[in-house]
Amino acid sequence: MMRAWILPMLLVLCGSAVSTAQVLRGNLGAAAVLLLVFVPLAGVDSPLIFPRSIGALEAQRRSAVDGRPVVFWRSGCKYCLRLRIRLGRSARQLHWVDIWRDPAGAAAVRAVNGGNETVPTVFVAGRPHVNPDPDWVREQLVPPA
Repeated sequence: MMRAWILPMLLVLCGSAVSTAQVLRGNLGAAAVLLLVFVPLAGVDSPLIFPRSIGALEAQRRSAVDGRPVVFWRSGCKYCLRLRIRLGRSARQLHWVDIWRDPAGAAAVRAVNGGNETVPTVFVAGRPHVNPDPDWVREQLVPPA
């Protein structure tokens, strides 16, 4: 769980260090701009932007019941972030599994990707799709009843 926060924390620390250096030089405006760049970058790269993750077994069980796709992801993955942002509010309709928090999720991804933890891996009706187009994923969503 901790490694999901390494990059966001590094971004905040680096932004703080660079901003402090700017404050010490008397450049308050530059310091503020730098903080306004680094902090949102950290937020976007953190697990906070993704819907709440559940375990792989629970996601597979729920998917079997409601037919919704299961997305295996990890923080720091630019392709996962692209998928999440492009899905917008539709992302809430999917079951999200963070492979860094769930060993069973990581094992499921490795099983279909030749031993690699390639994400996002989206399971639709039990079939894996590696790094699918976000528009295609949106088409796979079951319309609400």
